[in-house]
Amino acid sequence: MGWVLMSEREVHRIEVLSGVVAGRMSTSEAASILCLSDRQVQRLLKTFREDGAVALRHKARGRPSNNRSLEGLRDLTLATVRERYADFGPTLAAEKLAERDGVKISRETLRKWMVEDGLWLSRSQRRVFHRPRLRRECYGELIQIDGSDHRWFEDRDAPCTLIVAVDDATSAIQEMRFVPSESTFAYFEMLAGYLHSHGKPVAFYSDKHSVFRVAKSDAKSGHQTTQFGRALLELNIEILCANSSQAKGRVERKNRTLQDRLVKEMRLDGVTGMKAGNDWLPGYILRHNQQFARTPARPDNLHRAVTESPDRLNDILCWRDERYVGQQLTFSYERKRIMLEESEVSRGLVGKYVDTYAWADGRFEVRHKGFSLPYRVFDPDQQRVTHAAITENKRLSEVLAYAKELQDARQAGPVKVGRQRTNYQLKGPAEPPAKTWASKRAERRRAAEAAALTPHAAE
Repeated sequence: MGWVLMSEREVHRIEVLSGVVAGRMSTSEAASILCLSDRQVQRLLKTFREDGAVALRHKARGRPSNNRSLEGLRDLTLATVRERYADFGPTLAAEKLAERDGVKISRETLRKWMVEDGLWLSRSQRRVFHRPRLRRECYGELIQIDGSDHRWFEDRDAPCTLIVAVDDATSAIQEMRFVPSESTFAYFEMLAGYLHSHGKPVAFYSDKHSVFRVAKSDAKSGHQTTQFGRALLELNIEILCANSSQAKGRVERKNRTLQDRLVKEMRLDGVTGMKAGNDWLPGYILRHNQQFARTPARPDNLHRAVTESPDRLNDILCWRDERYVGQQLTFSYERKRIMLEESEVSRGLVGKYVDTYAWADGRFEVRHKGFSLPYRVFDPDQQRVTHAAITENKRLSEVLAYAKELQDARQAGPVKVGRQRTNYQLKGPAEPPAKTWASKRAERRRAAEAAALTPHAAE
């Protein structure tokens, strides 16, 4: 007779029914074991006694499916997909086949056909495996930095960002700081704390955030570097940008760990708010590094001493720019009009550039060749969040909070709308032009001719 294919359930039914036929169990016991009714067990027993165990096989086994596709439909569909929708996914390809070609087929059936034909790779097949990178050998050689936006204080305070600096050789946390969002001033604050605690590392390793990298390298304007990059250049520290999140995986995994452990530690200690959190963090960093930090491959410490004076560091860790001084000793800065106080020095700056220095605490200075210039701000009430301003996702929370503060402080009122600047002015109906001597002479002639013809018309 040969081999007969059966499923495990069918083999199990044969074993139970054989026990009933042999008298080892009753029909009710067999029904309980097979989870069937007594009447269904009686039918199976009748079939088993008359036709044997082979008759208990499913009748559709080995037969083509009743829901099978038409002959040739698979080849036609795959030929159409290969010709028109080669780079489409199964879902979109199924939609376009039904819309444009009149071929209605389920996306899962099409997915199976495309996978079998090599036109589509499953998610597991598309997975990219990143090559692991060995740790740097020395402490202070490479510092990975990143910011993590999270509800660090849970419901006790608003969400904020934690900036973390991790040494690549030891996985030790070098610096942590709570800030409103990832911004240049936030990283300046982190950098100041890092320099004070450890000194200058060889390089920082970051993502492609606009704080660290100019996205358009061929820009005609600008300084070809960011403010944070300019500060590191003055401090003789290198900045490197990772091409993927996996490349700086140590700080990414550290953030994931901190989002669990740090949140619960602060909850137990009752820490609430960024200020209290920043005061509490040094003790946590010490305990964390004692438990998780590793020993570097080489004992060398590549950190360098900070030789810059505090005043020099203050001038480095700020937002610096250049502004062109106009004829009225004025220039624009952050939607404000800055007017230099008239003096012998400022009068010679017309048509030249001056240096602007802005700090996170709101201080602002205008300098020329290192000397501070007195100034005053014209119409300071114009400073506000720019309408329809382009805002990065990582700074959205901070910008919205600032806008809310301005809205609470500013009273709602009518907004003056500027008139379109054109030479056209509405003057009403046009006046007739003045009469010339020629037009006056022509009128006299017509009047004389009309008078000469009047008697003849009367006769």
